[in-house]
Amino acid sequence: MSKVSGRHSKHESAYLPIHQHKAQLIEAVKESDFLVVTGETGSGKTTQLPQFLYHAGFGQNGKIGITVPRRLAAITVAQRVADEMRCVLGKQVGYQVRFDDYTSQDTVVKYMTDGCLLREILADPHLSHYNVIILDEVHERSLNSDILLGLLKKNFSDRGQSSTGRSVPLKVVIMSATMETDKLSAFLGDCRVLTIPGRTFPVTCTFGSAVGPKDTQSTAYVKEVVKLAFDVHTSETAGDILVFLTGQIEIEQACDQLFKKAESIDYRYDVQDQTVEGLLILPLYGSMASDQQKAIFQPPPDGIRKCVMATNIAATSLTINGIKYIIDSGFVKQLRHNSNVGMDILEVVPISKSEAHQRAGRAGRTSAGKCFRVYSKGFWEQSMPEYMLPEIQRTSLTAVVLTLKCLGVHDVIRFPYLDPPEERFILDALKQLYQFDAIDRRGRVTQLGELMVEFPLQPGLTRALLKAAELGCQDMLLPVAAMLSVENIFIRPGGTDKQKEADEKHRALNSSLNDFATLLGVFQSCKSSERPSAWCKDNWIHWRALKSAFSVETQLRDILHRLQQKNHFPVETFVGSRTDMFRQCLCSGYFTNVARRSVGKTFCTMDGRGSMVHIHPSSALFEKEAKVNWVIFHDVLVTSRVYMRTVCPIRYEWVKDLLPKLHEVDVYDLSNVAREEVTNEEITKWEKREAAKRQAGGFPQTLFIYLYGKC
Repeated sequence: MSKVSGRHSKHESAYLPIHQHKAQLIEAVKESDFLVVTGETGSGKTTQLPQFLYHAGFGQNGKIGITVPRRLAAITVAQRVADEMRCVLGKQVGYQVRFDDYTSQDTVVKYMTDGCLLREILADPHLSHYNVIILDEVHERSLNSDILLGLLKKNFSDRGQSSTGRSVPLKVVIMSATMETDKLSAFLGDCRVLTIPGRTFPVTCTFGSAVGPKDTQSTAYVKEVVKLAFDVHTSETAGDILVFLTGQIEIEQACDQLFKKAESIDYRYDVQDQTVEGLLILPLYGSMASDQQKAIFQPPPDGIRKCVMATNIAATSLTINGIKYIIDSGFVKQLRHNSNVGMDILEVVPISKSEAHQRAGRAGRTSAGKCFRVYSKGFWEQSMPEYMLPEIQRTSLTAVVLTLKCLGVHDVIRFPYLDPPEERFILDALKQLYQFDAIDRRGRVTQLGELMVEFPLQPGLTRALLKAAELGCQDMLLPVAAMLSVENIFIRPGGTDKQKEADEKHRALNSSLNDFATLLGVFQSCKSSERPSAWCKDNWIHWRALKSAFSVETQLRDILHRLQQKNHFPVETFVGSRTDMFRQCLCSGYFTNVARRSVGKTFCTMDGRGSMVHIHPSSALFEKEAKVNWVIFHDVLVTSRVYMRTVCPIRYEWVKDLLPKLHEVDVYDLSNVAREEVTNEEITKWEKREAAKRQAGGFPQTLFIYLYGKC
């Protein structure tokens, strides 16, 4: 658990339950190479255990690294621990998240996202700079955490092997709140388990009636949580409120609605507890700027009740003191692989029962609390699973499989997964890597694959960026890659008049029928402006998101510059306009996301699925579909329709040589590649088949009929 609060001190931390077990924990880490520590929310694991180990001398032979799944948690916890250790953040205590490294040569206690540690293992498989690795929040079952578990087991569970390339054995601590510890211990060779009791007060939970078993696709819960938050504010005794919603847009809408309701209150007559004299409404989501985060953890002024509207990040990753009331929408935004479109889609889904218990427990940290559930008892029983499905079993594994391959793990099916993904997900990942030329027919990583793994981007975007670098036009793709790596830059204000003004400003920024070019234009216009923040305000653009994009672009440029120093970095020339070169670079990475106009405003994907898709209303191409026949797109949004987002018109001749790669190899042809059992005979057969295809004209006529027939 990441324990974060605006009201903390070294004195307060001494009263956390974990301090009673300090000697036992230090001794267990000394004696065990692998240790599982489980404890309730509020026990102090995340902030205190690294300090125990630091003061016990574990930082003398290397760093103490602590991973968490979420960047906001890594940043905020590092700040708290630095405060408690009375040091400047970035010195003895630091953090590293994607595109933000706040560490130095002096850093001994390092908080980071699990993705950052995975990238470190790529450069240093023995983790020679670390003495202790602590994997925290393992119960969240993030994709990177599960892969790290497998790698640590594979590389360090054997005593003889674990000391290779190291002066002392690596100590590994796995920390979790609601996790099957027996299963975890058995996976790690029946390692020792320590349980730290929490400090909790009783929480009364009440079911509602607004969301029932038939409402899993409904968004009615947003209006209901606002109503409940208002009711709690006016009828319950003093104490702060924590509301769980699914994402930034929902949160901002709910904050606006609650603010309007709260404005109408006469505190002399409408509020039952006369000590409550006002309401402070605060949003909390992962992409918030650090200066905005601070307000969440600060105590409100006397007489003011705080209401925090948060994503699931507040369920485990962060602790906000003073919370007495929970309002649980019952939903979470989750990345899932949609087999209809062959892509990972962010979908709003019901939470699990264990997640609901976790949310309710946030109200019992400092006193007895109440949890108001928007959903009914029937929704709980029929729509909510016991546990959430691990990310590794529901998302694309393309980037992970490439990372494993680069780490020398060629048998990606029999890799030690805590919960193995379906074999078809692994084979789909191999197929996509083969399509991008990141691996060869034997499953070996190519020179291009070695370059691609260096970027913390999705493989298609990485491929497009590298193609631009080959042609010397990386200045066009770097800003686009950065803009696609941050939150949505366009502000959608509340109120009809403001929305109309924002829409007009956004239309003016669409200088061409190309959403990727719009992102490039916004980036360049803002950066060249004398007053960038004012420019953003005038154009209804999130200045915070643009600032993040500037930082990301700088770091991507540094990675690319380092790779371009290598002798084998490819160089090509291009004949044609810069606009065409820009779009052709995008085609090299997004040819898996090609769609052809079918009937009217409908498009058909070219990946063999023949999915019917539409252009999203936010696109510059919306209502201009008749002007284009072929497009590529960055991602899709699935509602009642499947919408393409961030769309670019292309010419068929730019992708006609790339499209056959989508059907060049059957996914199950790669099953032996996945197990590193491919034979010379199989390679020969495959090469003969490919030669026959090429002789017949590249794209088989039967396949063409199939694709267009489905459209």
